[in-house]
Amino acid sequence: MLSLIAIAKNESENIARFLRHHRDLFDEVIVVDTGSTDDTIAIATKHGARVFPFQWCDDFAAARNFSLQQATGKWVLCLD
Repeated sequence: MLSLIAIAKNESENIARFLRHHRDLFDEVIVVDTGSTDDTIAIATKHGARVFPFQWCDDFAAARNFSLQQATGKWVLCLD
């Protein structure tokens, strides 16, 4: 199983295109949202991503580790 993980914030203008281009290549797509105030979460969900909120703490590594914990695939690709 192959998982795609991405960290996003306020990416409503880009997330749909990103997901359309990648979702068929992966068994699961995970988006970790770090506090969007736009439609990023709704758009990502509509395009089949599993979305997890993450409280931004000025630590990208913490967000990345959280996103890796959500993945269930044997292999994980990170694209941001």
